[in-house]
Amino acid sequence: MHHLPPSARVLHGDKGYDTNAIRQQLEATGTLPNIPPKANRIWKRGFSPVLYRARNAIERMFCRLKDFRRVATRYDRLAADYLAAVCRATPSATGYESKP
Repeated sequence: MHHLPPSARVLHGDKGYDTNAIRQQLEATGTLPNIPPKANRIWKRGFSPVLYRARNAIERMFCRLKDFRRVATRYDRLAADYLAAVCRATPSATGYESKP
């Protein structure tokens, strides 16, 4: 957590980051930890599900970037797998474009 930029205000993390040490380190730098509490935590700290939803959009963006990287570098060796990834990445390739 010491690699965060000093301007970071909120850190969205999953339940794996719900430890007292990480929370204290974040709060010492002035960053608000927005981490859902683990099920076994007795005292559940504050958590905003509305702010946490932004994390999902970021994860979807990285997933799409990984898909495009796979297509660009041809990690799929079979032609059928490669064409399936290309068709999924470009809606116009399938012929099913959304009409206004």
